[in-house]
Amino acid sequence: MKRTGAGVLIIAAVLGVAAGFLADQVLTSSGSPTFTPAVTLPILLVLLGVVVIALAIPIRRATHGTASRKVDPFRAVRIAMLAKASSIVGAAIGGLGAGLWIFLSTRPVTPSLGSLGTVIATTVCGALLVAAGLVAEHLCTIRKDDDDEQPGGDDPGLEPRIHGH
Repeated sequence: MKRTGAGVLIIAAVLGVAAGFLADQVLTSSGSPTFTPAVTLPILLVLLGVVVIALAIPIRRATHGTASRKVDPFRAVRIAMLAKASSIVGAAIGGLGAGLWIFLSTRPVTPSLGSLGTVIATTVCGALLVAAGLVAEHLCTIRKDDDDEQPGGDDPGLEPRIHGH
């Protein structure tokens, strides 16, 4: 499994910014109020980040010999994929919040503190989820074994892989 690249996260964030800005633009042009994320969204993003890291810690312990029992390799892959998905979702939702914030900052009327606060909190917590997902993904990887042969030959053994035991 390849680790999440910066390009994927940047694309997700840019798409989120565009979606947030365009959603508010369409809502405003139709006479509706702008979109404001629920107050619980930033809280849920942080909780998801905590859960992802908490699930990845036993994998790290097992791969570094500090755990008393082995980890199921399928469980390790699932947690690594959850970490990868969390970072991508965090980038998209953080970008959405940034797009909403950009739209609100371009308006001649100052937005209410409550709506601006949840938009900023959503953006920050989306970035925190990206960080948590990347940390959890790192916790689920190990260095490549010396006996693993890969075509290409120029890999110095730093390619991360999921470790099952």
